[in-house]
Amino acid sequence: MLDGFEILTTSGVVLWSKSYAPLSSGLINGFIKDIFIEEKILPSSAAADDTSASQHPSYKREKYTLRWASVKDLGLIFVAVYQSLLHLSWVDKLLDNIRILFVDLYGDQVKKPHSTVVECNFDDYFDQQVKELESSSEAPQRTPQITRNDLDSKTSPDQESEESPPPIPGLLSGRKSPTSAAPSTDATPTSTPDTSRPSTPLNGHLLSAKVGRGGTSRRARKAASGKSSAVDSLKEKSVGKAKGKQLRRWDADGMVDEDGDTPLDYSATSDADSRPISSTGGEPVDMAASGMRTSKGQYILKDLDDEVHSILQSANQKREKTEPSKPSGVVGSSLGAISGLFRNVIGGKVLTKQDLEKPMKGMEELLLKKNVAREAAVRLCEGVERELIGKKTGSFESIDTLLRTSLSSSLTKLLTPTTSLSLLTSITTTTTTQYRPYTISIVGVNGVGKSTSLSKLAFFLLQNNLSLLIAACDTFRSGAVEQLRVHARNLKDLSDRENLGRVELYEKGYGKDAAHIARDAVAYAQQHTFDVVLIDTAGRRHNDARLMSSLEKFAELARPDKILMVGEALVGTDSVMQARAFNTAFGAKRGLDGFIISKCDTVGEMVGVLVSMVHATGIPVVFLGVGQHYGDLRTVNVGNVVGLLMS
Repeated sequence: MLDGFEILTTSGVVLWSKSYAPLSSGLINGFIKDIFIEEKILPSSAAADDTSASQHPSYKREKYTLRWASVKDLGLIFVAVYQSLLHLSWVDKLLDNIRILFVDLYGDQVKKPHSTVVECNFDDYFDQQVKELESSSEAPQRTPQITRNDLDSKTSPDQESEESPPPIPGLLSGRKSPTSAAPSTDATPTSTPDTSRPSTPLNGHLLSAKVGRGGTSRRARKAASGKSSAVDSLKEKSVGKAKGKQLRRWDADGMVDEDGDTPLDYSATSDADSRPISSTGGEPVDMAASGMRTSKGQYILKDLDDEVHSILQSANQKREKTEPSKPSGVVGSSLGAISGLFRNVIGGKVLTKQDLEKPMKGMEELLLKKNVAREAAVRLCEGVERELIGKKTGSFESIDTLLRTSLSSSLTKLLTPTTSLSLLTSITTTTTTQYRPYTISIVGVNGVGKSTSLSKLAFFLLQNNLSLLIAACDTFRSGAVEQLRVHARNLKDLSDRENLGRVELYEKGYGKDAAHIARDAVAYAQQHTFDVVLIDTAGRRHNDARLMSSLEKFAELARPDKILMVGEALVGTDSVMQARAFNTAFGAKRGLDGFIISKCDTVGEMVGVLVSMVHATGIPVVFLGVGQHYGDLRTVNVGNVVGLLMS
């Protein structure tokens, strides 16, 4: 856990800083004095000014350890402060990445002559790197310690009546150790919080005064509490027998209403349903965290991770180019002559099926570990094998390198869509030329996050000043209509607060025909000039023929412009069967138009479900769900996905 991070110049000007705990100003001042002024601690001879922070020695002062990196050309110093008791192996990597990001983003401002102020909004970039490096590092485990209080709590009631055991040598009888009064339950160091820690201790961390001889003993307090708990349990049993079990009821806001006697008849319409949805003043959402506006005023999704990774990748490429080139002249000619001896192994060889047999097996295992379905992995490897057989490798080019390059190219070609996926363009064209609402339907199996993905998509469309009608066509699952009602209320609150778009919920209760509700919702949207209709459907298993057969009727009556299937990143090899079943369930002339892959934040590098579903149907992935907030919707970056699969 970091205590602080500062970016300053060699002249002493602090450009940016972030602290998680109060730090003395003498800590940084002493560091600058000892390292850069008096040079009491010199870096190793192999360390340069712009090399990794691991080459610089640590600076310890009081109870803190300071790790640092510098940029000599710009006169910048990057300092990370943490307690010496902690072992943070990722601090050096953090310093290197922050140094690259800061120089790339604000290097031009620092280079200006006589510049004393640098306007920077660096918090998001710093927080992203801290969270990413903390999650990738493994926290050390500690062996749990048994305290005296734990032994006392495990004492049986029969043992309480006996004589207390003799005191342990070295411990005072009748008194508790101050450290055992509030044993710590933390087994691992806590992660860096998003906000600074309070400067005053919490109530649970204050040491209470010891009870004197005149106070009540522990045995007496236990006996009293045992009697009171027994009396309370007898009272609860008697009251329960008298009243009986009461039914738990839920109100429209999702709160328990045990005193209410209103029957749960969701199919019947009431006056409360016809009234407009009220605003509840929810938590504000940072629009810049999930997207950005173009010069035309359109709100498009962005990904901060992609921006950070692209900056770091470009910096690594520049570093590789500036490294010393391979030796030339006599040494170079000698290496060229020797390379002919190894052409049969790593270069200048015409590849055969036998040469590719073992590498292809390894590549197939790699794809399977990334959650790619076996059918898709086998077909991809077979295609790459047919492409490489008979091809001649270059000098000093191994078979594995050529194989990885070819597979990476095949994955990129597979995941890259052949048509435009811009929903905003399609919506604008439909509403302006055909004068009707644009209809989007969400389908998928049970529990993949269809309603949540629909609300994320609605939040994205609201940022573009579009009017939305959400149709609750899941008339089977209990609570589906109430879930959409809560989402609609939250989205309406956000749109009213930001003065962007409008949203309304169209519902007809439970037990109705979903296809007719969808058709009526589209007609209602046409009458009230809505731009987009988002249709939520019931979840269904892809191998249930009876439930899947109703989708054809749904497509005929609703006539959606886009049918998006939500598939979760955790599904595994079953994704191929799901994608094919849903793609053929809407009739001979209709199929899926795209995929939304949810729960991508839970799988890390195992994003193979994207390859499996696209390979099975040829339908592109439109969006990725990366969290549980409305702004956690991202577009697909094919380069990053291929990089994760090949890592």
